[in-house]
Amino acid sequence: MSRQRRAMVFHKMQSLGNDFMVIERITQNIEITAEQIAAWADRHTGIGFDQLLIIDPPTTGDADFWYRIHNADGSEAEQCGNGTRCVAMLAQHLRLTKKDTLSWQSLAGRLETRVANAQFETTMTVPVLEPAAIPFDSAAGEALHQTEREGVSVWRLDADDETYEITPVSMGNPHAVLFLDNIFDADVDGIGARLTRHPAFPEGANIGFCQVIDQQFIRLRVYERGVDGETRACGSGACAAVVAAICHGHVGPRVKVSLPGGKLRITWPEADAPVTMAGGANLVYRGELQSGVTS
Repeated sequence: MSRQRRAMVFHKMQSLGNDFMVIERITQNIEITAEQIAAWADRHTGIGFDQLLIIDPPTTGDADFWYRIHNADGSEAEQCGNGTRCVAMLAQHLRLTKKDTLSWQSLAGRLETRVANAQFETTMTVPVLEPAAIPFDSAAGEALHQTEREGVSVWRLDADDETYEITPVSMGNPHAVLFLDNIFDADVDGIGARLTRHPAFPEGANIGFCQVIDQQFIRLRVYERGVDGETRACGSGACAAVVAAICHGHVGPRVKVSLPGGKLRITWPEADAPVTMAGGANLVYRGELQSGVTS
């Protein structure tokens, strides 16, 4: 029997202005290439998005779904915090599940999302601060001093005749956090482009520009790896910034993070605990593409 092609169904979603194309492959048989993703991501000739998110069947019995993330350039990413809320919302919207608490496989490890009163809380991974595991090549920088948390250092990186002080963190994907007095004056695109490709980050990094307001509130802007520019929101970046701020003694364990697209609530109770993140999600529209779906 010949296979028939039909329209591929997708959903456009956003959380705090971080926008996604989301495809579920529970009921659809779809093959997707990096070239297709890059074409769809184009905001002038395609759909336009920061990341493509895919809901796949799990490969282990203790997970509900496999959560896959692709950057706008087609490369696969390990983590997308804001995306977790969107895939959780879509899984319920499409009645792929009746559960309020969902377990997700991902390249970053196991994630969990809980739905309550139109808010979505994600239990992220335990943050990684050991340089080699981030990965961060310590030979490409200079350790300046330790933070208030033992074993966590501030590093100096030189790039294009400029010097930057960063705190590296992994939330399943690599981040560098810079603390500034005023993030609104920061050259996010210029500095971000230099640091995301710095030799200290062999897999690249998301670059966070953090301004501490008080013990429970920070402001954040993020240059996102794979997007090659500033994003309106980055959930894993918000988690990384709070982790770094706690290590420096700037904030307590519960912090509100203000990003250009909106606010998130981040909690990190202790060193060996996972980070939790709470916020909203929105379904923008449902669409169809005549592309590669077989039945």
